[in-house]
Amino acid sequence: MRGMGKTKSTRRTVLTGLCGAMLAGTLLAAPGAAGADGPGHHPDRDPRWQLKDSGTDARFRGLAAVSRDAAWVAGTKGTVLRTSNGGKTWRDVSPPGVADLEFRDIEAFDGRRAVVLAIGEGEASRVLRTEDGGASWTESFRNTDAKAFYDCMTFFDRRHGLAMSDPVDGRFRILSTADGGRSWKVLPDAGMPAAQEGEAGFAASGQCLVSTGSRDVWLATGGAARARVLHSADRGLTWRAADVPVPAGDPARGVFGLAFRDRAHGIAVGGDYRADQASPKAAAVTRDGGRGWDPAGRPPPAYRSGVAWFPHSRSTALAVGPTGTDVTTDGGRSWRTVDPGSYDTVDCTPDRGCWAAGEKGRIARLEGRR
Repeated sequence: MRGMGKTKSTRRTVLTGLCGAMLAGTLLAAPGAAGADGPGHHPDRDPRWQLKDSGTDARFRGLAAVSRDAAWVAGTKGTVLRTSNGGKTWRDVSPPGVADLEFRDIEAFDGRRAVVLAIGEGEASRVLRTEDGGASWTESFRNTDAKAFYDCMTFFDRRHGLAMSDPVDGRFRILSTADGGRSWKVLPDAGMPAAQEGEAGFAASGQCLVSTGSRDVWLATGGAARARVLHSADRGLTWRAADVPVPAGDPARGVFGLAFRDRAHGIAVGGDYRADQASPKAAAVTRDGGRGWDPAGRPPPAYRSGVAWFPHSRSTALAVGPTGTDVTTDGGRSWRTVDPGSYDTVDCTPDRGCWAAGEKGRIARLEGRR
């Protein structure tokens, strides 16, 4: 979306988790959270975000958590970092000659193979891929259509993935790969609903396009009269749109991040990304795969750009944004702020690793003493 910052600014959020109800309970008892002094509170065991020294001031809206020890981040000035020791050290594996690119999404298959997306108008939108931990990179896609502007990527498995662009000739454009990002093709748009006037995606957290299972994918929108989420059950060939009750009606408002724990249950977060604007009702939930959305009864108190479910949990998730981190323990119906730090994206892994990243080189992992 062209209205965010100098090019297309906010849309990415990732979280990696410490396992379900147990983690939720300790998070809610964390210092600064309601109930912190209640029964069962153990300050020496509460998990919390622990900042890691990234050695850079780049802003990271792209995050791919591989495990509790391994993660990738991607951001401004063509920066890509990788850790394999839980964030103790970060290796700069940025592709050469791309300091003018804005990386907003990264998808990693393991500690050696990753695909990164650069956003922007025309040829600024590119996809690069590495198979050797970032020692070398290959450009696998460069946009040649001046009307296209790519925002986010997602992968169903190690081979099949999609990337999405803001509307071209009135419809969102979808790229597809069947070889792990080595090559890409534009899908036909006959099954894509018409876009609203001004509608686009937000490249804020890498979560405006998310998938679960082998075929289901969801696309988040904003900037128009109504915020929407589009769902495809056939890897992007046909789509169904649904309105989402979050702030809309302005280029700075809409759905910024999505997370689905299965093909039915999802959470949408967003609002108005401008710091001087309120964001009431900035979260919504679905229980039917995105056909219908209900507003959160007690939403986060401000704009949020990223959201992630805790692994192995049916009810606990985290949302992040410039003014803090919120947790839900009831599937997204109510939220409580547990940390005031600024993060743009969050991601969680099955082995209980949760990571967050954002402005001024901020990278953190959720820690808990045992």
